Amino acid sequence: MTNHDEAAGASGNGDIGGHGLHGGDGGHGLHAGEGGRGGHDDGAAGGARKGRPGSGGPDLPSEHQVTLRSPAELADALPYLLGYRPEDSIVLVALHDRERRGRFGGRARLGIPAHADDWPSVAEQLAQGLVKGSERRGARPESMVAYLCLEPESGESGRDVMERLRPLAQLLRTACGRLDVPVIEALCISDGRFWSYCCPGQGCCSSDGEPIGLPGTSVIAAAATYAGLQVRGSLREFTARLVPWESAVALEQEAALDTASMALVPRILDDESRAHVAAEALELARQVMKRLADAPPVSGTRPADLRDDGLLEHDEAATLILGLQDRTTRDRAAEWMEGDEAGPALRLWRALARRCVGSYSEHAAAPLTLAGWVAWSTGDELEAREALAMALGADPDYLFARLLHQACNEGLDPESIRRCLRAERTGRTGAQAEQASEPALSAPRDGDGPRSGSGRPGAAAPSEQLDVVVPSTGSGAAGATAQSSGTATRRRLGARSAGSGGARPSRRSPGAGSLHRRRPADEASPAGDGPGRAPEGTSGRPRARREAGRRGAGEET
Repeated sequence: MTNHDEAAGASGNGDIGGHGLHGGDGGHGLHAGEGGRGGHDDGAAGGARKGRPGSGGPDLPSEHQVTLRSPAELADALPYLLGYRPEDSIVLVALHDRERRGRFGGRARLGIPAHADDWPSVAEQLAQGLVKGSERRGARPESMVAYLCLEPESGESGRDVMERLRPLAQLLRTACGRLDVPVIEALCISDGRFWSYCCPGQGCCSSDGEPIGLPGTSVIAAAATYAGLQVRGSLREFTARLVPWESAVALEQEAALDTASMALVPRILDDESRAHVAAEALELARQVMKRLADAPPVSGTRPADLRDDGLLEHDEAATLILGLQDRTTRDRAAEWMEGDEAGPALRLWRALARRCVGSYSEHAAAPLTLAGWVAWSTGDELEAREALAMALGADPDYLFARLLHQACNEGLDPESIRRCLRAERTGRTGAQAEQASEPALSAPRDGDGPRSGSGRPGAAAPSEQLDVVVPSTGSGAAGATAQSSGTATRRRLGARSAGSGGARPSRRSPGAGSLHRRRPADEASPAGDGPGRAPEGTSGRPRARREAGRRGAGEET
């Protein structure tokens, strides 16, 4: 679940009027004489003034407030609330009333489960997560707006989708109602049209739905453009930069991973050679980052990703992917988080995530987490949340991703983590300089403790030193529903069980075993037209398994 809630930043400061756009105590629709589409002319105004939503979506400055007066305008506003156009999604948006006019608050998104049997638990999870997250921030929502976004399947119409999802809409309304947070509007968006599930059915809404305006033509689009904000495409386009390849090229990459696994895993699991493997992987990463930084710029995200893919060889990617499974190596790589290093590092982590193909899909947790961390560190919270959610989809037990995910969503300042990483880097550099000036160092005595990747006797690995303060949460998968308590606990960013040597054991390796447990590939993999992506419908893997990672059920952001 991807939540864009108060935990992610300040709530909106605009207003939404009335206690329901359909019915309720004031009716719904537009004021008489106020033109617009999709309005209902039998009641008082229901509207929304959108100021600055939470940081889960683009922020409109307070001077750019927009009044949304109809279900149509609420439908138009959704991409601007999230920062992208959601697909195959349930979205809940919290409203905080103020004298019968409310401001937008938290937002929560989750993929629509393929099986209707899962809908009740998903509705409960989504409602509980958003309400409790709001309470944790000291602002319980007064009401909700719900969206169901799904495109028709072959032979299906938008109206068919609306009717098929009607039970889900009702489950959302009752789940929120049990928390005393009514859903004042529930919209289905499909095939370029929208339907309201809250319409009383008195002839004010067309059974064929109402058309959604062309992108960029709504009131909120104009305000966002004026404020210099833009929607970053669809969710599928947004996450395509991070999903594994699917094509014959992916088979070549998987073969390279098999070969590298047989060579590297025994060395990583050996205490004597692990430090050498880490140093080799980090040096290779620096070389590839320089290669990426020196490459000529291209226009567009897709051409840029294809350029980066062409600058990374299969064996190099395999070495780096396996090297990052070592905790110390990963934490050293996390230091490339700012300045001139951040851009090439983020491009490298994206490229490596795309190379975690086939049975190595779980290995994507490391590069996806690093991509999320660098994005968060450089101010792109939207990409940070999606990358970290995808990391948890690849490996729900990946503690580094879980803690970063929650810290980002709780609105913590990444500077506290950056300070720790800077201090670790500075201390390691100083220790290395001291060792260089004093070459005749005695060997450590028994009991002095292991050497970490920093080379200092007894020093803990960076992930064992980095502490992040996060509010206490429930124990659901990937740190699911947050508790309402505001107490905070301190957790370590990469702690693993003793005796693991920093490596993650696996069932994958052909001979020695890989660093990761093997899991069925469950990453969402939108089709593409570049290297490693098969055209739509050509993959032999079941779609349901590929979608599971993207849905990220049980995750809170």
